[in-house]
Amino acid sequence: MLSAAISQYVYITINEAFRPRIILKYSKLEDVERWEQIQHPIFREALRLTGVMGPYLEIVSLSDIPAGTGLGSSGSFTTALLRALHTMKRNFVPPQELAEQACHIEIDLLHEPVGKQDQYIAAFGGITCFDFQPDDRVVAEPLKIASEALANLEDGLLLFFTGASRSAAEVLRDQDTRTRENASDMLENLHFTKRLGHESRDALVAGDLRKFAELMHVHWEHKKKRSPGISSSFIDEMYELARSHGALGGKLIGAGGGGFLLLYTEDKTRLRSAMRAAGLREVRLKFDFSGTSVLAHS
Repeated sequence: MLSAAISQYVYITINEAFRPRIILKYSKLEDVERWEQIQHPIFREALRLTGVMGPYLEIVSLSDIPAGTGLGSSGSFTTALLRALHTMKRNFVPPQELAEQACHIEIDLLHEPVGKQDQYIAAFGGITCFDFQPDDRVVAEPLKIASEALANLEDGLLLFFTGASRSAAEVLRDQDTRTRENASDMLENLHFTKRLGHESRDALVAGDLRKFAELMHVHWEHKKKRSPGISSSFIDEMYELARSHGALGGKLIGAGGGGFLLLYTEDKTRLRSAMRAAGLREVRLKFDFSGTSVLAHS
């Protein structure tokens, strides 16, 4: 119903004067001679898909936020990496194709239990409505929100780190298992979430931010029913604290289990004071409307 993507930076250096090497710098360091030897699955499949093989290649990945915090780090990384590799080959790839390539790597090749929303919002940016159709097509539509409502929305959304990270794959696999074991209840929950998505879109277009915040709250309460791993006693306590100090609505971003609480309020000072006193760190956010883009290249 609501998706976020973090800033992800990928730097590439290529120099044919060196002996054949592929050097990858992320949370680990890999130094190999051929792409087949790469351990990081996304790096490996992205190089294979784009046909970038060297002979000397150095790729550095930097991120504003660590992985496992619910802000679409995997989808953002895959999309940014593909954009950088295509740019190096001087290939222009439109956002739709870029997102589909990222989904192909994560879902089809690596069999990760993820959806397509993170890759698509990373590629497109902005406040965008995605229609995921039964034939696997995705239709992207930027929402027509009045400038005043957009400014108020950005101003009223606050993001707080709960201090916990988790594996989204583990949480999502548990939800998938529960769906198969109790399909009717889970499907009804998901259909209800879909209806909330349509209502949220309508609220944003109408500029009714209080209604949007209320729908965020309803969504979070229903999402928690899908799996006990989605929330925790600490997260529930922090959310109730926020609600008692001016948050009109909110939810835990991502699959659940940890990461960031996104809250909407009309009283930022009061809410910030309460959450900081509870030990939660705020991360300031701004809307980005360019999506995955190239900052500099030669």
